[in-house]
Amino acid sequence: MLGKLDQALGFHESALRLRSQRQQVLASNIANADTPNYKARDLNFAQVLQARLKTGTGAVALTQTSPVHLALGGNMQQPETQMRVASQNSMDGNTVDLDVERAAFAENALQYEASVTLANAQIKGLMTVLQA
Repeated sequence: MLGKLDQALGFHESALRLRSQRQQVLASNIANADTPNYKARDLNFAQVLQARLKTGTGAVALTQTSPVHLALGGNMQQPETQMRVASQNSMDGNTVDLDVERAAFAENALQYEASVTLANAQIKGLMTVLQA
């Protein structure tokens, strides 16, 4: 039963984790808008999610501190970020465009909320099936 729930909700878990990590990267870009030579970064959400779903590394890695603990797979590696192409040159070498970063931040936050809504709907559907 637990394996089936993991399969049913695994996609949402991976998607929400990646959305959260992307939000941190975008927030870092905004925070470093005035830092000389800072290069704006982003992560390709679709590419990283697809790679995680193929390899099955969306699960949380736990440290096994006792031989009687159950072994669980997965890892919590941060996805590789890519440098964002500068839309305009700056004198100090900083590639952060606040308008682009704010728009990406707001879009990612909206998509995070949509993912939470979809996950909640799926959980409610599973609860309905279990109660029947």
